[in-house]
Amino acid sequence: MLVSYNWLKNYVDLGNLTPEELAAKITKSGIEVEGVEYVAEKSTDVVVGYVVSCEQHPNADKLNLCQVDVGDQQLQIICGAPNITEGQKVAVAKPGAVLPGNFRIKKVKLRGIESNGMICSLKELGIEEKYVPTDIADGIFVFPEDAGVGENVDELLNLNDAVLELDILPNRADALSMLGVAYEVGAILDQPVNLPDEAVTITEDHAAESYISVEVEAADLNPYYGAFVIRDVEIKPSPLWMRNYLIASGIRPINNVVDITNYVLLEYGQPLHAFDYDKLGSEKVLVRRAANGETMVTLDGQERLLTEKNLVITNGKEPVALAGVMGGANTEVNSETKNVLLEAAYFDSKSVRRTVKQTGLRSESSTRFEKGIDPNRVKNAGIRASFLMQQYAGAKVAAGAAEFDELDRSEKVVEMDIEHINTRLGTEMTAADVVSILNRLKFDYKQDGSEFVVQVPTRRGDITIFEDMLEEVARIYGYDNLPFTLPQGAAQAGALTSRQSLKRKVKNYIQGTGLMETLTYSLTNPTDIKRLISPEISGNKIIPVALAMPMSEEHKYLRLSVLPEILNVLSYNSARNQANLGYYELGSIFVSNEKTLTEQPDEKLRLSGALTGNWLEQPWQQEKKEVDFYVVKGIIEGLFGHLELPVSFRQEKVADMHPGRCAVIEMNEQIIGFIGQLHPTLAKELDLKETYVFDVNLEAVFAEYEDIPSYAQIPKYPSIARDIAFILEENVHAGDIKVHIEEIGAPLVKRVDIFDVYQGANLEAGKKSIAYSLLYQHPEKTLKDEEVEDSYQKIITSVNEKFNSYVRS
Repeated sequence: MLVSYNWLKNYVDLGNLTPEELAAKITKSGIEVEGVEYVAEKSTDVVVGYVVSCEQHPNADKLNLCQVDVGDQQLQIICGAPNITEGQKVAVAKPGAVLPGNFRIKKVKLRGIESNGMICSLKELGIEEKYVPTDIADGIFVFPEDAGVGENVDELLNLNDAVLELDILPNRADALSMLGVAYEVGAILDQPVNLPDEAVTITEDHAAESYISVEVEAADLNPYYGAFVIRDVEIKPSPLWMRNYLIASGIRPINNVVDITNYVLLEYGQPLHAFDYDKLGSEKVLVRRAANGETMVTLDGQERLLTEKNLVITNGKEPVALAGVMGGANTEVNSETKNVLLEAAYFDSKSVRRTVKQTGLRSESSTRFEKGIDPNRVKNAGIRASFLMQQYAGAKVAAGAAEFDELDRSEKVVEMDIEHINTRLGTEMTAADVVSILNRLKFDYKQDGSEFVVQVPTRRGDITIFEDMLEEVARIYGYDNLPFTLPQGAAQAGALTSRQSLKRKVKNYIQGTGLMETLTYSLTNPTDIKRLISPEISGNKIIPVALAMPMSEEHKYLRLSVLPEILNVLSYNSARNQANLGYYELGSIFVSNEKTLTEQPDEKLRLSGALTGNWLEQPWQQEKKEVDFYVVKGIIEGLFGHLELPVSFRQEKVADMHPGRCAVIEMNEQIIGFIGQLHPTLAKELDLKETYVFDVNLEAVFAEYEDIPSYAQIPKYPSIARDIAFILEENVHAGDIKVHIEEIGAPLVKRVDIFDVYQGANLEAGKKSIAYSLLYQHPEKTLKDEEVEDSYQKIITSVNEKFNSYVRS
């Protein structure tokens, strides 16, 4: 809801509050103001000028040479607007004026003739193009005759207005009107609300019922329909102040009749519709459900196919409007209209919503019908619009309205007492405080000591029970004034459980390596249920858990591995030209066997991931690193290092994995997962290039993890690096030697890294060379060469003896 600050001042005294201060108060009371924007950027020295004369420029066919009186002087101005003419009152930016966009006006020569100033269009004054009336979209703006020459245009054109954008929640439909906002602001500021004038002068001898009759066949969807007859209207532009308010509210002015219906819509929150009475072709309005297959052409020129779920307004035969949504093209008001039939009706919100969803025709009117309107404002809105048409369209208004009326206008009654209010809010309010709040809200009530019986006005359809009324009391009392206390007793601040904290630690690490998280279905298909099951699970007699009533075959079983679904995500993105991909997921699998088949399956948390393409790529250096077994192994080693848990890898064959590039992960000599390359056959089936995966049983990891803070002092003394290469039998594992070196070299050897493996020329068949880098460091002194050399030789001797190796020279 866009609320014009200047328009709002007509109903409530805002005092010296700035728009921003008012926005802060409204937000604190419970309706969020999303922002405050001004109608236009500030301009200076722009006044009303009178065009004394207008002649064609002697040296240009499309320019006019104008003499313009601006009150204190007469200026010669060259103007190219097509609608400029003598005798007009226009907006003139005098020399030295500054227009929006910091555009400064100077004296210039155009085709050899001096021009002192500029005659402005609304766009040049900062009004958005979409709100400029179509009849002056390509020209300058012309003021009405009563505009004073030399008067500043800011107030005349409402350029100094601020617009508050209110975020109206569905329960506060009352705030979808200027009067609703006025009541709200009046309560906040404790000010009275000045209601609009509805004093229509009846100038017709006949009542509205002598021109039109109203019949409603669907009273459940339309309990009230009022038809007002307004004759001898003069279609012309609406008054300047009305156009200004419509523009500030985001509506483009059209003509006085249409503008008045839009103005009252915003003012009262009650949608109205004006029919050309003479085009109606009948003296009867019939409201009914549409027939299946019935059609009508709406104001946007589209033919609409209707169903019995649509409510239509007809002339007794054919539809002339979709109730609450849009009028028909056959009764549209235009410049030739002389007599108007004005509709003010109450339509069922569900019916309007169904029609909106069917047609896609959501509008300011349908939005208000959908959220609910005030039944006591329906007829008043019609009277208000009749009054304005009488004032600004020279119309004659027939007495009364032709009506169908079965509308419930009763007010809800809510009981409350001071003790209950204070108990719920923790306050110490008195009866006088509550009386003050109810008076500010303009709610009628009866008081009996500390008890109140409140009559809730129909404009506040959101208040039906005590809790609703309690909220009203609290927000007008002021949320900032409510007392606050710390929780008493055993309550304590919330925190993550140790399991939640550990899951977050794992996720943070994996995301830090560059992998993206996925969230896949826990249900899978008959094919994937058998794939990529970790050896510690597949070694048992597991039975897939099938749903009794699956939605589809693709989601029939509870998964036994997270990997198949991740690979499907990988395949989906790879097919869309995404080459370098890495995904992971912390998800549950569901394990059941013959013994537990009648019980709930055992839910186990797994960490799974899949990578393909380039792991690193540096185009400038023309370097790249493709994903391989050691990248995945490094990720898992890094994770366990981060958790400070020992882990080892052992080559093993796993179903659906490459037979030579796969290893199981072991902790405490128990298998807890596997890593490796996806089998090429399966990768081809999924249309994937070389892909590597990992799968870890986090339940086992969490069981071993101890959250004990550790500390290692920053080394004060220098380290020494030594490299060593052993010639070994090719069946000896490099990791076994690494572990042995760490054992023999402790405590001086702080780190052992493998940096080279070689087989080929100059080596015997069945032999390989593995190179290690050893880092020596002592925490309390600088190591001497003799100490390092003694340890170094001890390691060589021990490795050679145990693994039947020798050092490569």
